[in-house]
Amino acid sequence: MIHSLARGLDRLSSWLNAVAVAGAILAVLVMVYAAGWQVIARYLLSQPPIWTEELARRAMVWAGMLGASASFKAMADPVLFPGALALRGRLGGALALIRAAGVVLFLGPVLWFCLFGPNMNMARGFLGRSLSRTAEMMDVSMIWFTASIPIALALILLHLLAQTAMQLTGQAATPASTAEQA
Repeated sequence: MIHSLARGLDRLSSWLNAVAVAGAILAVLVMVYAAGWQVIARYLLSQPPIWTEELARRAMVWAGMLGASASFKAMADPVLFPGALALRGRLGGALALIRAAGVVLFLGPVLWFCLFGPNMNMARGFLGRSLSRTAEMMDVSMIWFTASIPIALALILLHLLAQTAMQLTGQAATPASTAEQA
C-alpha cells in the first residue's frame, strides 16, 4: 500500500515535471522571440515596440522558476552530500528526512507569504497584491507573471515529497530524463 502510494507520487511528480520542462522551453522561446523582435524592430524598422523588453523579462522568470523545479526533480540542485540520496536503509532514510526538513524550512515561508499577507489576509499576500497591479508596458495583470514563483515552489515540494517517499520505501525515484521520454 505505502509502496504503491510512493510510486503514484513519483509518477505524478514525473508527469508534472514533463509539463514544467515544456513550459520552461516555451518560456525560453517566448523570451528569444521577444528579444529578437526588439532587435529587428529597433535597428531595421526604427520603431521598437514597448512591450518586448518586459515580455522577455517575464518569460525569463517563468523559464528560471520552472527550470529550477525541473533541476530539483533531476536532483541537479546543490546538495551538501551528493551521494546521500543514493543510500538505502536507515541512514539513507534519515538523510532524506534531513534534506526534506531543510527544503521545507526554506520554501515553506516563501510559499506562505506568496499566499498570505499580514493577519492572514490573502489580498495582502504576494499574489493578492499582484492581482491588482498591471505590468508597466503591457496591459496584463502581474499575477500572470508572479504566479511562477508559488507554482515552481509547489512543484519542488511535490518532487520532494515523491523523492522522500521513494527513499523511505527503499525504491528508486524516477529520474527526470526518463520521465520526459514517457
